[in-house]
Amino acid sequence: MRPFEGRRVLLGVTGGIASYKTAWLARLLAQAGAEVDVVLTKSAREFIGAVTFEALTGRPVHTELVAEGHALDHIKLARAAALIVVAPATADFLSRAASGRSDDLLTACLLAADAPVLLVPAMNDRMWAHRQTVANVAHLRSLGYTVLDPEAGALASPQEGTGPGRMPEPERILAHVGRMLEARSALAGRKVLVTAGPTREALDPVRFLSNHSSGKMGVAIAAAAWRRGADVTLVAGPLAVAPPHDVRVVHVESTEQMRDAVRAELATADVVVMAAAPADFRPAAAVDHKIKKASRPDAIALENTDDILVTTRDARKKGAVMVGFALETDDVISHAREKLAAKALDLIVVNDARETGAGFGVDTNRVTILSPKAEPAVLPLLSKSDTADAILDRVQEILSGR
Repeated sequence: MRPFEGRRVLLGVTGGIASYKTAWLARLLAQAGAEVDVVLTKSAREFIGAVTFEALTGRPVHTELVAEGHALDHIKLARAAALIVVAPATADFLSRAASGRSDDLLTACLLAADAPVLLVPAMNDRMWAHRQTVANVAHLRSLGYTVLDPEAGALASPQEGTGPGRMPEPERILAHVGRMLEARSALAGRKVLVTAGPTREALDPVRFLSNHSSGKMGVAIAAAAWRRGADVTLVAGPLAVAPPHDVRVVHVESTEQMRDAVRAELATADVVVMAAAPADFRPAAAVDHKIKKASRPDAIALENTDDILVTTRDARKKGAVMVGFALETDDVISHAREKLAAKALDLIVVNDARETGAGFGVDTNRVTILSPKAEPAVLPLLSKSDTADAILDRVQEILSGR
């Protein structure tokens, strides 16, 4: 899985109760294809055992700075690592790292490493707010380390409240690891607008017209664009999947709301990927009360909703890369070509709604990518994450040529 496959990640674990989350992070990294070298501090072993990480990563766990046959482990581990992650990073560890200590294997690895470093603090909220911790974090950042701010939430002791100090969830840490492992891309620093999910058009206060879109494809594109260094805004209808962490999300309900939200972002967007499936029709006249069975109408008059790409065309930033999606059931390629021209797109991504594994609500997709001049690129059945990367690879090629 990009960008983890075959990359060596040194995962340091210090002595905090949040270390139980780090076990899951190790599993996620290994599942993504990374080779994970775990280093446990002495205090970490009071909370979680080495055998747990060995089972989850399939690799030996390292614990001692000085041990027979392992005298140079800190050099070997540091040089092999593409990235060093310390999660949780306790207040004590932050202090020792900021002071340049090397009295255990993990701090020695930091001093011997040229690889980027991600520190993930977790501690009592008062300890996080203490001016000494604040100074230590500022110094570590000045050294070039990336320090992920802890989240607010329930802390270890019921008496501690819910202030900032909680270690972020492993999935969020994994996303930051991916961003740091990702090669420098044409999307770095660019503003990317992505739409995702369906819209809903009210019939009455409890019923609506919509479709089966889950939003998974748009969410995967937003996550991949953020991982590549973009500043991402996701305009989303109701989603069946959580939106990516660290991505700005604008929630909408109707096609009109999605259109207005898109228009508000277009002036600054360098890349626009319209992966949503907005409703094409709405009731011509919604009512303000629930329609009872006894008084149901014999027919419901429908009217077209606005085509978002067409009606917002005048608001596009000059030179922006425009990507549309088309879900078809008949004459798939010819209909997609018509939309490519009519909506003035750089790319259109089309798939067949009836194809197994490529429609709504699944984790895979099989798409064809069309552009005005090139031959269609027919992709095999891929995960939606891999499909997102294939689309963004082509977006980057266009950006690099402008």
